[in-house]
Amino acid sequence: MAFARTRSVTLLGVDGVLVEVQADIEPGLAVFNLVGLPDKSVSESRDRVRAALVNSDEEWPPRRITVGLSPATVPKTGSGFDLAVACAIVAANGKLDPDRLADLVMVGEVGLDGRVRSVRGILPSVMAAAAADCRRVVVPESVAVEARLVPDVSVLGVRSLRHLLAVLRGQPVPDEPTPDTRPGPDPDTVGPMLVSGPSVLGALAPDMSEVAGQARARRALEVCAAGGHHLYLLGPPGAGKTMLAERLPGLLPPLDTSAALEVSAVHSVAGTLPPDRPLVEEPPFCAPHHSATMPSLVGGGNGLPRPGAVSLAHQGVLFLDEAPEFSSRALDALRQPLESGTVTVARSAGTLRFPARFLLVLAANPCPCGRFAGKGLDCTCSAAMRAKYLARLSGPLLDRIDVRVTVDPVSRAELLEPGGTGESTKVVAARVREARERAAYRFEGTPWATNAEVPGRELRTRWATEPDALSTAARDLERGMLTARGLDRVLRVAWTIADLRGRDRPSMEDVDTALEFRTGVRRGAASDVTATVGRSGRAPRMTTDMAQATLAQLATMDVDRELHDPEYETVGEA
Repeated sequence: MAFARTRSVTLLGVDGVLVEVQADIEPGLAVFNLVGLPDKSVSESRDRVRAALVNSDEEWPPRRITVGLSPATVPKTGSGFDLAVACAIVAANGKLDPDRLADLVMVGEVGLDGRVRSVRGILPSVMAAAAADCRRVVVPESVAVEARLVPDVSVLGVRSLRHLLAVLRGQPVPDEPTPDTRPGPDPDTVGPMLVSGPSVLGALAPDMSEVAGQARARRALEVCAAGGHHLYLLGPPGAGKTMLAERLPGLLPPLDTSAALEVSAVHSVAGTLPPDRPLVEEPPFCAPHHSATMPSLVGGGNGLPRPGAVSLAHQGVLFLDEAPEFSSRALDALRQPLESGTVTVARSAGTLRFPARFLLVLAANPCPCGRFAGKGLDCTCSAAMRAKYLARLSGPLLDRIDVRVTVDPVSRAELLEPGGTGESTKVVAARVREARERAAYRFEGTPWATNAEVPGRELRTRWATEPDALSTAARDLERGMLTARGLDRVLRVAWTIADLRGRDRPSMEDVDTALEFRTGVRRGAASDVTATVGRSGRAPRMTTDMAQATLAQLATMDVDRELHDPEYETVGEA
């Protein structure tokens, strides 16, 4: 019987589906049919496989060849089926024992000369094979290290089709050079964005001690890192917003094994894993340019969708510098993943879900010219221009931001002080780690790990605050300064502040501090964050600049703003 079968994997987003590759050779007119819902790259494997076998000194059967990819209802994408198709045809032609292929999973592209080239998504493909109880996997030798990250799986790395067939036949392996065939980043998904971080680029991590001044903003970063809260930085150019955002990943704890594999799988699909360090062990940092489109942010592309910036920043930080310059359509697309931690992309070819549990940092100038700071005397923008500029960040999006801080210009004394004024990343990260451990102990037995993930109802009913701790927040809710969602987020931040201060539950002081972080309204000495959350060695510089007042005004935005402001939609799209 001229029939053989083996297995391969197709990717649907970052999830792999095991595919059985069947080859049947019958007498008749020489033709090669490939069935099973293949895309263009899979269909082209007919020509690649034929040339690769001939150039590897294998016989090409001059008969009717039919290759089926099962299940036939699942779309097959990519060139990773080439290895499985080639070996199945050789076995069906009687040149290889079909039983040697039955328990193998093969993923890899073959060149016309028979060399085996890597494809994106090796790690999630091997994870899918392991989930289906397949323990023997064949992959290109250049990405074998990545495949071996999956436990309890035997990985064979091959350089060429001739190499693989020699191993399957029990023959000596030919001596061949190892080609550099690892694919580069996908230009349709990476595009105009920067993906960086110690684990991705191997660069030295920036340190918090390099930031001059900015005591309040430093404390805000510490709170956001400890609780997983989203952050909005408002301030003039050169005040240090980008420096602060770039140092946030260093405050986050390293990824555990499960999270590291999940993050690495996303970056494997995007082709951004470095060959020498295929496991992303530290939180990634993704900073797309403000010209990024909505598909590049949330995922998309031709055919089946591919991961965007929100997925590349999974378990890490997504930094949107010059946030008002992003298109309103792209910014508002972030609202759903900010709430759910996943992004669902629907296209005609299929609907896919990508992980998107990230920490969002927005940075914006107070006005188009950027000089609306202090007394605002150097600003050339009118009040209408400033309002229109900041209104590009919609009310529903800002309502999902937990912490909002103005970043004041650095004073000469802070900039020129010898030795700096701030703590190092190592010191602050230690406090963040202790706060997260305290929260993890509280959430033991629940699906949540940080305060930002806990539903508001659970915080209000299951874990109570001190008596009358929410009195100020209740008054702000009645005055319209907070929405119901905003109150829940204030409560989450209050729990994080309590964890940093070593308290069992939030007090009125903790809630008032969380309110100050959200509304920008100073509430007296009791809300002095730096007095009890961390030690900077310098008292914070209390400012009453106009940017602070602008931030306080933004806090009054609520999710129903579009209903009672007919000009909002026009302004927001400008």
